[in-house]
Amino acid sequence: MLRQSLILLFVLAARPLEAVASSSAWLETQGGRVRLVTAGAPDAHGVLTGALQIDLLPGWKTYWRDPGEAGVPPVVDVSASPSIVSAELSFPAPHRFDDGYSKWAGYKHSIALPVKFTLKGSEAGKIDADIFLGICETICIPVQGRLEVDPAGDPGNAADTALVEAAFAALPKPEHPGFGVKLLASDAGHIEVEAHAPAGAEPIDFFLAGEQGYVFGTPERREAGGKVRFSIPLLARPATAPTQGALRYTLTTDAGAVEGALPFP
Repeated sequence: MLRQSLILLFVLAARPLEAVASSSAWLETQGGRVRLVTAGAPDAHGVLTGALQIDLLPGWKTYWRDPGEAGVPPVVDVSASPSIVSAELSFPAPHRFDDGYSKWAGYKHSIALPVKFTLKGSEAGKIDADIFLGICETICIPVQGRLEVDPAGDPGNAADTALVEAAFAALPKPEHPGFGVKLLASDAGHIEVEAHAPAGAEPIDFFLAGEQGYVFGTPERREAGGKVRFSIPLLARPATAPTQGALRYTLTTDAGAVEGALPFP
């Protein structure tokens, strides 16, 4: 599933799919379908919650926020929406895949990715969201299109509210003492962390998202003295480390998952 091997078998034209109240129409594609759902009214900070619902057929997969050296991470672009400043996607705990060409992070089942829309004012107008993501079986298909939602059309829709609430509830919990990672080393070539998880929790896996010019390889796990450590190759980095933000990680186990942040090396 290398990027250069992505084959455009079926890409939907970027024409708007008209809103069905607080959810968009389905964007149908080979291997699945996609829609955007919103719930309730904006909060006191002007944030409206929603979810990008990716409905996959059996055997199809899609990508995490950082799929690795191959893949197409989901994108929701709301620059065409006059009343929306930004749309921030969040991601449930991913799985690790090895397709023989590369190792990557993603999902092997239908998924709803939580979205927080930041409004310019106190009310959300119609949302025009241009989405782009990849879904895969034996090959990968880029999917793109514009999804239209009218959040004020049916803000009390019970089914939409339940879907959005479930999407947020499925996110990894924040790291906390005893469940997270400790930074051991960070240099120009790699980052090394030590994982801490509840007793008996296995298997343990670690996912680190590259951003702001950072690119990482697949974490290499090793055990020493009863401790689980991961060494993550640093494949590319900006000339100067950012002064704001951090690298986001997810630590997964059969006892649940947590997410946290590491400083830029």
